[in-house]
Amino acid sequence: MTPEVNINPANDSLSDSATGIMAVVVGPSGAGKDTLMNLAARHFAGRPDVHFVRRVITREGDAGNEDHRSVSEADFDAMEQAGAFAVSWEAHGLKYGIPAEVTDELARGNLVIANGSRSVLHRFQATFPRLKIINVTARREALAERLMARGRESREDVMRRLERSSLTVEGSYDVADIDNSGTLEDAEHAIVAVLEALIRK
Repeated sequence: MTPEVNINPANDSLSDSATGIMAVVVGPSGAGKDTLMNLAARHFAGRPDVHFVRRVITREGDAGNEDHRSVSEADFDAMEQAGAFAVSWEAHGLKYGIPAEVTDELARGNLVIANGSRSVLHRFQATFPRLKIINVTARREALAERLMARGRESREDVMRRLERSSLTVEGSYDVADIDNSGTLEDAEHAIVAVLEALIRK
């Protein structure tokens, strides 16, 4: 099922003047996307020209490996109606929002990094004129091992899910692929290098 996606029309004019770059990090479950984003955020801590987005999500604050703002569905809906999000969408029973304040960071020429989803990249592209996709992935064997280690699915379920999923980003996007099949240190260096190159643009 395709996630529901909403763009706040009130933010369209803000994107027109943006000079900074929006980098959206995507990848399949088990690729280590959240871990790499946390490491990159630590690397760039204190840099005023680099901004990591704290998403608004309708899930518990201590759930997952992502620092996010937890809100109820009613509060999320109210925020959405008030124009609080640059982009918002629904997937897997949860609602996600990218705060509208990111447009202020982009207007200053800063690099903004957000955790995203491959299924809604067309909406990010429609909202942000300068967009970079960072696709974090890994070999299917590595993904299967990590997913089974979570203990939520059987090996058969994991393998069926991986067979159905694509490890690539479909569409006409500017994409940097990062293979996190090896050491975490190598993948950390790779994502930092991609972000450093974007800062120099």
